[in-house]
Amino acid sequence: MKDFAGKIAVITGGGTGMGRELARQLVAEGCNVAMCDVSPENLAETKRLCEVEKLPQGLRVTTHIADVSIEDQLKRFRDELIEQQKTDKIHLLFNNAGIGGGGSLFTSTREQWERTFNICWGGVYLGVRTFLPLLVKADEAHIVNTSSVNGFWASVGLGVSHTAYSAAKFAVKGFSEALMTDLRLNAPHVKCSVVMPGHIGTSIVSNTRLVMNGSEKLAPNELLQARQRLKGMGVPVETMSDDEIQQRALDRARSFRDEAPTTAAEAAKIILDGVKADRWRILVGNDAHKLDELVRASPEKAYTPQFFENMVKQVGWKVG
Repeated sequence: MKDFAGKIAVITGGGTGMGRELARQLVAEGCNVAMCDVSPENLAETKRLCEVEKLPQGLRVTTHIADVSIEDQLKRFRDELIEQQKTDKIHLLFNNAGIGGGGSLFTSTREQWERTFNICWGGVYLGVRTFLPLLVKADEAHIVNTSSVNGFWASVGLGVSHTAYSAAKFAVKGFSEALMTDLRLNAPHVKCSVVMPGHIGTSIVSNTRLVMNGSEKLAPNELLQARQRLKGMGVPVETMSDDEIQQRALDRARSFRDEAPTTAAEAAKIILDGVKADRWRILVGNDAHKLDELVRASPEKAYTPQFFENMVKQVGWKVG
């Protein structure tokens, strides 16, 4: 698919981050966009940004409220899209929605763990299941599933459990790779790519807390995990109040978004360029490329302290 003009794209998680930037860039190229999110306010802002320049005659941008982990909501999104976009087919599906959280089988609740897994993995699976018939009806189509560097390296560092998100992202990667053969056999005009971003400047940290806790503050069990993580880094947490830990967590969420080596807009361009080049494996960010090289070179050592320390130096991630 060499250009997106006149095509119809579906984007999950279009309210912020990479989803928002994918929508903006696709619209700028003359693509119709239907996007979903759980936040009406964020969706409205994305649509406003898409329409800052007057849309060409007939170009449609529609917004839909849907939790991607709930199949009935995705089906409602699909039915609304068919009506509002006046179509029985789509050309692009970006399974982009995701949250963090649920890091530990020991200190996270089962509900937290499964919430993360069901959005990050279930949302991709259900997204493909729901929209595949519309993709097949198009003359050409492309599925883009967002995994992560945590889809090939199941860690965010020493002393931090990261099981739900990593398990989900490994599942997305494996599913996408297997799906390519399934499509080749049964719908060869539909392509599939798996996206593996490194550290991208998005609001995933604060958005995760909003989804999980209803606010950007840490839940009590997360507060305990934060103390343990900081203690493992040598921070004197014994003298820190809960409010100080909370403030540090808020600051970390903001720095994750604002000080990332790759912006959401840059990430979206890399993804769209990858689709145009028909690349099935799209690494996003220099840190993703470097981490991929390091894991491939020493897979048996990928979870040792020495690997992590060397990786941080070479990749340039900030720890803390």
